[in-house]
Amino acid sequence: MKIFEGILLLCLILCSVSVAFTKNLLTSIVIFMSYSLIMCVVWILLQSPDLAVTEAAVGAGVTSILFFVTLKKIRAIHSEGGSGARQSGDENEGTGSGEAEAGPLEGGRR
Repeated sequence: MKIFEGILLLCLILCSVSVAFTKNLLTSIVIFMSYSLIMCVVWILLQSPDLAVTEAAVGAGVTSILFFVTLKKIRAIHSEGGSGARQSGDENEGTGSGEAEAGPLEGGRR
């Protein structure tokens, strides 16, 4: 049993370090979910089933769903081919036209 607990603790350390060094946000969320599930098993081994259920529900469940929704909202997960790129391009065009309007006004004041 002590060997299993040691393996779980090593997995927790591995998950926490890998989340810190992962560049991809989606990968970080999946690693965070696995961290929460491992913590759930640790709580069960420590004979705290109430904490284990809470960790599984909140840590791996609700928080991960909120992270996925946040990535979707900021368009880090592209569900449609290049729709995110087109929208950011439209925003840049709006900025460009605003700068073009400001140019002649400044020129007229001189």
